[in-house]
Amino acid sequence: MEYGLIGAKLGHSYSREIHQQVGGYTYELRPLPTEEDARAYLSARAFRAINVTIPYKRLVMEYCDVIDPAAQAIGAVNTVVHRGDKLYGYNTDYAGFSWLARRHNVHFAGKTVLILGTGGTCATASAVCRDGGAKKILTVSRSGAGGALTYAQAAEHPEVEIVVNTTPAGMYPDVGQCLLDLNAFPRLEAVLDVVYNPFRTELLLRAEARGVPACCGFEMLVAQAVYAAELFTGRTLDKPALIEKIQRPMKRRLANVSLIGMPGCGKSTVGEALARVLGKTYVDLDELVEQRAGMPIPDIFAREGEDAFRRYEAAALADVSREHGQVIACGGGVIKTPGAARRLRQNGPVIWVRRPVEFLATAGRPLSTGRDALLRMQAEREPAYRAASDAVIDNTARLDDAVNAARSAFEQTFDYRA
Repeated sequence: MEYGLIGAKLGHSYSREIHQQVGGYTYELRPLPTEEDARAYLSARAFRAINVTIPYKRLVMEYCDVIDPAAQAIGAVNTVVHRGDKLYGYNTDYAGFSWLARRHNVHFAGKTVLILGTGGTCATASAVCRDGGAKKILTVSRSGAGGALTYAQAAEHPEVEIVVNTTPAGMYPDVGQCLLDLNAFPRLEAVLDVVYNPFRTELLLRAEARGVPACCGFEMLVAQAVYAAELFTGRTLDKPALIEKIQRPMKRRLANVSLIGMPGCGKSTVGEALARVLGKTYVDLDELVEQRAGMPIPDIFAREGEDAFRRYEAAALADVSREHGQVIACGGGVIKTPGAARRLRQNGPVIWVRRPVEFLATAGRPLSTGRDALLRMQAEREPAYRAASDAVIDNTARLDDAVNAARSAFEQTFDYRA
């Protein structure tokens, strides 16, 4: 391997695509599940340059002949370049995290910062916060070892103004995890999460629910890769321009867009057309449920009841929402399932497709039994649709109008900026 990434688990990584866009070289992913594997690989030195991710950012320092003073001070290396017979260690995570904070106008001067995690990325984030003039930096771990707070102890610090997550909590495939209760921090101004898959971790969703700016780690990933590519190649790169050139189109391609709304409002028709326009995979959640259940939805309701259908739907949604690059047309009652809206919002915006009751299709829909029933259903569900959605479009005119409105809504919301 000439260029690549090492770490314990790399199945979720986008680093290959980013590096190949920046440097034009072949970039490989090399999972090394155990410390023994990592030590053997580093001892062999059979590479030109590598990036290093969890959990080897400190271990790799033992194998570097020369360590950049900034990386040495941080105590973590994420970039190693093989020059001559020596390995040179650097930390481009510092530049990446600084970029993330600047891009979202998060300033550390005079602030109390709570950092979740105590590993190499925590050390990097701590250095950025310290250099940015943070008044106090607190660290948190599950055990509270080494001077860190436990999560319960962290909740006793209402003075916290910025929270930074440097742990894998909430990262694909174990989405939905979050150990911190943000309600403990009444002065909270911003939350930054170095996790980039999903785009919105449970921590970020909780921050958004409180109206607190919430920043995904995707920009950090792209920024640190661009800085690393400059070290890999020895070329001077226009780093700000490259970061923006790569991150937004890539995130646009990877983002999902989910359509919710009343039964018969046209989610499937709009969704199929929107998927073609955006170049995304179309997923009809109801069709997926039917495939898994082995029967049509009306039969599920007749034989097993609505509760069983919701279980099928929740299981299908849990799988689909973890993936990327999709237009997902949801059933009208998806918002009745606890946590469904949060799952949909993990990897992209949710758009509410609205249509007057008199225009709603009812054929073959077990809960759409007439206009009065639909009016009652609409009154019951509209607050949930409103709360779950990032945008609303009207579907009462031509299909092209609805699709264009959905596309515009997606373009305005997929790249959430604090």
